[in-house]
Amino acid sequence: MSRLLQILAALFAVVVLVGVLMVGGLWIVSEGDPVRYIQTSLVQFTLNSREDELAQSVSTDTSPIRFEVMLGDTPRTIAQNLVSARLITDADLFVDYVRANQLDRRLEAGTFFLNQAQTIPEIARILTDSSSSQFTFTILEGWRIEEIADIIDRSSYFGFSGQDFLSMVGAGASVDSGFAAFVGLPPGASLEGFMFPDTYQLPADMTPEYFREVLITNFRDRVESVNLPALASQQGWTLHDAAILASIIQREAIHPDEHPMIASVYRNRLDIGMKLDADPTVQYAIGYNGATWWSQITQADYVSRVSPYNTYLNTELPPGPIANPGLTALQAALSPAQSDFFYFQARCTGDGYHNFARTFEEHLANSCF
Repeated sequence: MSRLLQILAALFAVVVLVGVLMVGGLWIVSEGDPVRYIQTSLVQFTLNSREDELAQSVSTDTSPIRFEVMLGDTPRTIAQNLVSARLITDADLFVDYVRANQLDRRLEAGTFFLNQAQTIPEIARILTDSSSSQFTFTILEGWRIEEIADIIDRSSYFGFSGQDFLSMVGAGASVDSGFAAFVGLPPGASLEGFMFPDTYQLPADMTPEYFREVLITNFRDRVESVNLPALASQQGWTLHDAAILASIIQREAIHPDEHPMIASVYRNRLDIGMKLDADPTVQYAIGYNGATWWSQITQADYVSRVSPYNTYLNTELPPGPIANPGLTALQAALSPAQSDFFYFQARCTGDGYHNFARTFEEHLANSCF
């Protein structure tokens, strides 16, 4: 009997040792969380039969959808929000996938740009890195601030409205005193003319204030890079004056290589107190006509559109820029070509270039009629 007890005791010890080793091994493999490890293993086994579903997307539409993950959102909450946004169709599958691939603890709060052509694995991995969530936005030369606002409203990238943007840059908006002094901005004036046209990489969580600062900082950097502040000062101009003339040049010219010559016409007119007679200033005074911000004007508009911006009715520069000019137009305003031209009009060839004239008679001779 004692021999049997010894055998049983030995067997029990072996079983206990094996159990301890198994538990210890499980503890090591599971990194201290055996329950989670077992649950994850079961989920992984289940996902093996759902690979086709994981490879499917909601649609082929790649239009960006702005998606936010709030601090403290659980994988279940995120999954349900993804379903509500029509980015996925199965919340349980998303939760299982992130758990099985140990992504559930790596999901980050932030703003992301997703689309319906992305699969659950693609979306899950994007949601683990909020720092890479940026988008590209381009401002074209010659846009006015309202056109930028229109694009903001039509874009799914921005977390604010076009009106929010206009409240930061329109007339009466609070402007950094340093920048106002740098450009010679009149009190209460808008930032029209200083939303520098360029292509920007912007963070998803950007505010309208941040966007404004990015644009005016780029303006400052670009004009300083070609010494325009000093050039303006030498001529008794401010950068605000330069931006006014440059905005007119920008709207008049299709081809940048004509900027200096068109600038020379306007500078020549200013030198003798002659009206600028610039069509884009009338268009600016008209504003939005239901289809465009830059209407096709008529002869009647020259005199009927009463506005300080109408340079057919007023001498000197208008009170502010009519659009946001690029660097070549700004340079041309302060470094015009040397000419004795006072007139220009589009060539009859339709190539976008202009004929220039010294006298009104020469100007009429250049007419296409």
